[in-house]
Amino acid sequence: MILFNKSRDQGKFPLIKNVEPKKTRKDFRMDAVGLGALALFVVCVAIGLALGGRPPKAEVLGILLGTPVAASLLMTLFPRWSTAVKFLLVLGLLAALWQSEQMGMVLAVGAVGALVAPAVQKMEEWERSIVLRFGKFHRVRGPGLFLLFPLIDRIAQVVDLRIRVTDFSAETTLTRDSVTVTVDALCFWLVWDPEKAVLEVQNYEEAVILSSKTALRNAISKNDLSTFLERGEEIEEQIRSEVDRKTTEWGITVQHIEITDIQIPESLQVSMSRLAQMEREKKGRIQLAEAEIETARRLVEAAGIYGENRTALRLRKLAVLNEGLKAGNGMILIPNELARELRGGGVLGLAALEEARQTNKEKMKPDTQSEIQEEDDGSSKQ
Repeated sequence: MILFNKSRDQGKFPLIKNVEPKKTRKDFRMDAVGLGALALFVVCVAIGLALGGRPPKAEVLGILLGTPVAASLLMTLFPRWSTAVKFLLVLGLLAALWQSEQMGMVLAVGAVGALVAPAVQKMEEWERSIVLRFGKFHRVRGPGLFLLFPLIDRIAQVVDLRIRVTDFSAETTLTRDSVTVTVDALCFWLVWDPEKAVLEVQNYEEAVILSSKTALRNAISKNDLSTFLERGEEIEEQIRSEVDRKTTEWGITVQHIEITDIQIPESLQVSMSRLAQMEREKKGRIQLAEAEIETARRLVEAAGIYGENRTALRLRKLAVLNEGLKAGNGMILIPNELARELRGGGVLGLAALEEARQTNKEKMKPDTQSEIQEEDDGSSKQ
């Protein structure tokens, strides 16, 4: 059964998303075991009639064998003991109108098809059936085969003992900081006492989900949106414990509540996105400032070391020059102090280059003096 929240103005919304359709009353289940027992009975009747001294006519034989088949079909479509009673009353009325020697046997075979075949029941390993006798609780039956007394026993409900997963939604709920949110969640639960679940609660599935929905709404209203987003696991555990405290009295255990989706207004999403971007930018600038402070501290320590040890400073300068040469730069700017040190120490051939320049200058001096002397002689002759 689907329940609706009538307090909303925007139409009707189901409280539970995937709700099973409303089930009609069933007193039993017509399964393969009952139909097999009925088929065996029909075969035995046919063999008995064939071996009898006075075999019935063809039409009577057809009615005789077709009556339990029709009864089982009717009981499959309408699994109620009241249906069996109505079928037998109609069959008796037809027998009274159509007088025949074989009508007594037809009534007997029809009664077997309508009453005996549905009495054989089978439950699966994970199923338990609640059996009522004269409207009172009799016992929990299953798994396996068991018998129902026709007309006085009926199966009130078949309970599945496996873990179930049901999704539900808490729509348009206000958080503590007045933010409207829509939260979707999953509830993992199981029935461990079928008797309590069926006899003490009208619809235990709806009771579990609606209790989970109420607990989820309470958790949303008690927390801010940021808290609800950051502490999701703790809030899920609080909801689970609150719901489980209620459902334990019904023979039901809630194992886990899992929040799957949180929907917030679009305008708030834009604001939160901007706020998150600003927070990230703030953290980035703080980290950059911290890195600069740490770099400055290290530079101060390095300056102290280089100030106390000149050799270390010179080696550092040479290392910087070496890195520049490895990079393949065509022009390198170096301090004058470093250039003088390199020139005085003969590093990289600078001293040899200076000597070569001095030698070239000394060779050029005699040639220049001879040229000047020749020019003077020519002018005197003229």
